[in-house]
Amino acid sequence: MDIRIEVALIAAVVTAAGWLITHVMQVRREREKESREALLKYTERQLEELYGPLAFLIIEGRRTFHDLLENLGRSQVFAVDGTISPGDLKTWLFWAEHDAIPRNGRIKDLLATKTHLIEGTAMPESYKALLDHHNSWIINHLRWQKEQVPYSWHSKTNYPVEFEREVLLTFSDLKRRHAELVVALGNKSERLTS
Repeated sequence: MDIRIEVALIAAVVTAAGWLITHVMQVRREREKESREALLKYTERQLEELYGPLAFLIIEGRRTFHDLLENLGRSQVFAVDGTISPGDLKTWLFWAEHDAIPRNGRIKDLLATKTHLIEGTAMPESYKALLDHHNSWIINHLRWQKEQVPYSWHSKTNYPVEFEREVLLTFSDLKRRHAELVVALGNKSERLTS
């Protein structure tokens, strides 16, 4: 075979291989970019529609509960034996009806309508515990309001403080992921602010 043909063949093979390698790398970069963009959009939805509102409700609830305890002048609502004075009960029920129960209801609604945005592969146990806490309290409270059937004036299950911790931790993790994705995609300004 003529040397010129061999050189031309080698040059053609090298050129084709170079093009193929460049094309494969370009396709891979595009797929990675598309994957990051999709994850950024999903993370933004999680922050905007679920974890941002949950974090806000939790922070708001902590503040109003602290104010309630300050108003009652102690560090807990009920005495160790579960009793409460009639005056303090009136304050407690006002707070429960106008703050705690409605807020827990909004949290329940968020969890019920935005389950697809919950981080992870399953609903965390603390989320289920919050639902149990709310449902136990609301049904007994409504029965007392409608039928005057007294109850213990609170949920049969304690408020799951682990719920707050998990939501706020997930919110922080999502904010960090969001910032990292924004940088990785080369966006100069964040789409969501802190």
